[in-house]
Amino acid sequence: MKPSLPKGTRDFSPEQIIKRNYIFDTIKSIYKLYGYQPIETPAMENLETLNGKYGDEGDKLIFKILNSGLKNDDLQNPPLGGWGAFTEKALRYDLTVPFARYVVQNLNDITFPFKRYQIQPVWRADRPQKGRYREFYQCDADVIGSNSLVNEIELVQIIDEVFDKLRLSVTVKLNNRKILSGIANFIGYSDKMIDITVAIDKLDKMPIEKVCDELLQRGIDAAAIEKLKPFMLFKGSNVETLNFLKQQLASETTAINGIEEI
Repeated sequence: MKPSLPKGTRDFSPEQIIKRNYIFDTIKSIYKLYGYQPIETPAMENLETLNGKYGDEGDKLIFKILNSGLKNDDLQNPPLGGWGAFTEKALRYDLTVPFARYVVQNLNDITFPFKRYQIQPVWRADRPQKGRYREFYQCDADVIGSNSLVNEIELVQIIDEVFDKLRLSVTVKLNNRKILSGIANFIGYSDKMIDITVAIDKLDKMPIEKVCDELLQRGIDAAAIEKLKPFMLFKGSNVETLNFLKQQLASETTAINGIEEI
């Protein structure tokens, strides 16, 4: 019998690695042009660092690390005596939370504002569909220690220049968390912003009826979903969209601030 790989993993040939490195080198060259510095963080983080950062769905996909020496039965019936099936460690789910941990641990050695980039693999304990993998690379750039919108403009320029250099035509879509927060407050569920955004993020993958069903399952009542529907159904140009949001969210100060920033 031929040896095989676990589902959701893959090998890379020399030709594929050369192509991937070309893409990474292109991205790095643009990051450096804008003054971003490289950092690396370990593949493993403490589980408590990752838990609770990604919402219910994301937390379920954290790749927890098993205790060594376990038998198959131990997964269903963890042994007693203070140790369970999993250790207190996990593989990193993304690069943002490890970066936040890095900043807190190195506050005395960092000059702010701090612009960093990071290109490393991350892991998801997922049942991947075609074209998706449990291990994949993220290319991350962040600025910490500054509230200037110039940073946001720079990040959009970085994206534009990277794809221009790679000769790929893309559309960059902008969002603002303050607008999302204002919408959540407008429908009466300011404490459920993550649940709302996770659901409505699926509008390009499933019909609005299924998105509404998911919102119900996430604890959003029918009356609030009806208030949310105009936002989900609206289609228009950038200017028309901003005008629509201004009219609908006129009483939401946080949302208006986000609209002005956009």
